[in-house]
Amino acid sequence: MDKGRFAVPAGVTAWATALGVAALMLGTGLSGPHPSGGRGLLGSVLLVAGGLSLAAHRRAPLGVLAVTGVCAVGYLAVGFEALAVSCLVAVYGAVRAGHRKATVAVSLGLVAALHLTALVLHEGTPGEAMAQARNTLELAWLIAAFAAGEAVRQAERRADEAERTREETARRRADEERLRIARELHDSLTHQISVVKVQSEVAVHVARRRGEPVSEALLAIQEAGREASRELRATLEALRDDDTAPPHGLDHIPGLVERFRGTGLRTTLTITGHPHSVPAAVSRTAYRIVQESLTNVTRHAAATTASVLIDYRPEALAVRVDDNGEATVRSAPTPGHGLLGMRERVAALGGRLCTEPRSAGGFTVQAELPTNGAS
Repeated sequence: MDKGRFAVPAGVTAWATALGVAALMLGTGLSGPHPSGGRGLLGSVLLVAGGLSLAAHRRAPLGVLAVTGVCAVGYLAVGFEALAVSCLVAVYGAVRAGHRKATVAVSLGLVAALHLTALVLHEGTPGEAMAQARNTLELAWLIAAFAAGEAVRQAERRADEAERTREETARRRADEERLRIARELHDSLTHQISVVKVQSEVAVHVARRRGEPVSEALLAIQEAGREASRELRATLEALRDDDTAPPHGLDHIPGLVERFRGTGLRTTLTITGHPHSVPAAVSRTAYRIVQESLTNVTRHAAATTASVLIDYRPEALAVRVDDNGEATVRSAPTPGHGLLGMRERVAALGGRLCTEPRSAGGFTVQAELPTNGAS
């Protein structure tokens, strides 16, 4: 849950906690009654080992709980009296991870093992042995650690549910917005496109019936009307159903280029590299870039030729559209909605877009779309 600007990596936090607990336990153990010689060294090692094992409490909370328990029993057996802080931290971590029943079972077994160890290995009355066991692991502290872990677990669960609720709300609002846009598109564009399509087809039919030649421009209008109708229908379907992807992608670029040839623009298509499958979003974006670029050429550039280059690279798809229009470095065109839309599409994929006049005259659109190694 560390989401602050200066959040510390979880691994650093875990090791800092482990080292701090190990130092605390070693200091506490050596400052109180403790044996000397080999037993003293063994107890010190167990004190430090119990603390250091906490570095893995996020990856293996139950395993760390077992290790800290064994260490606590071990240093009590050799004669150290120190509160098992590592066990308390391990109990907290295991409960926070959701292992409540297992933690209760291990904790009860640990309490029993500590009392049995104190009774068997330490001299004195049973009361003194019980006191030594309680000094190692006080039941009240154990309950407090359990309660703290459960409280944090519940808080994290509520936070996750709140985040999930926010995501579901945002998704629902996005669905509602898609439907609203679909209705607006249907109401505002479908009729006009249908009129253009019908009128162009009637004009072509009448001209052919009269035996008159049909101009290439009229045929291009007819085909453009059909294509616009198909694209609008696909867009409406995609807006109404987020799982339905618009059909136009890299496979449709040759047909797109051929249609622009029908308008009188000499258009060439070159594909380099080793063609491979790319993410659907990349494929759609590449198609839209070529479509918008060629549309701009026919509308604004006063160009006679245009070239389209699709370059398949290992980690990216490069798209380039050049024309021989009137744009120059000194008379760069003002960016319109088409170029802005291309830039937004490319930015959404984490790619790069360059649109600028060419030094030799004309205009170039270059995009690099990351494919994340898709093949």
